[in-house]
Amino acid sequence: MITVTYLDHSGFAITTPGAVMVFDYYKDPDKKLEKVLKDHPSKDVVFFVSHHHPDHFNASIFELAQERKRIYVLSNDIFSKIVPQKGLSVAWMSAGDVIDQIPGTTQVKAYGSTDEGVSFAITLEDGSVIFHAGDLNDWHWSEESTKREVEQADAKFEKILNRIAEEVPEMKVAMFPVDARMGAGFAKGAQEFLKKIKVDNFFPMHFWGEPQKACDFNSYVPAGIPTRCYCLDKPGMNVEIA
Repeated sequence: MITVTYLDHSGFAITTPGAVMVFDYYKDPDKKLEKVLKDHPSKDVVFFVSHHHPDHFNASIFELAQERKRIYVLSNDIFSKIVPQKGLSVAWMSAGDVIDQIPGTTQVKAYGSTDEGVSFAITLEDGSVIFHAGDLNDWHWSEESTKREVEQADAKFEKILNRIAEEVPEMKVAMFPVDARMGAGFAKGAQEFLKKIKVDNFFPMHFWGEPQKACDFNSYVPAGIPTRCYCLDKPGMNVEIA
């Protein structure tokens, strides 16, 4: 059993049998992470940060969970001078890097992004995979971008997606941007992702205050795909997954 708790924006806390994993902590207005940690006092805490953008990385993570073992898995685009030099266990990752010594996992692999930093595929001890996309998406604004710009965005995204699909064809949990600001093509990246990878449980994120579109799964989940989709649209909401 794992529990997925939505913190805000692209931030999640996922409780697994082996650890509490915190992804792209930006803010936590409901203070749910504090409760998650209190409910699981014996678990190590692993903080994953996909890139340096302030809506994905808050340096206050280095002050959290100080009473227990903490590991920080950080994208290499985060300035090292921001990270405390003593008392922390830090692993830096670029696309293609693999780490096999993170609590609760057998492997963490970083994949590329179509913006800054990396995306993460985390293989748990039972073999299931948790994926956090960071800012990996088919980023284009169909009403504003030129045809050439759309083609370039599509090609960049497809190249990374194909690599992930080849190496990680199935995922237990995937957290992926569904950003309505992009206009008509706002869910194109998510749709392609779900076409190429078998995802058991899908969580939209990065919806910038417009969850109604991100949660209208019928508008973009391809027909016939058995993915379960969850609408955690308010900070503090959570769901248990067997």
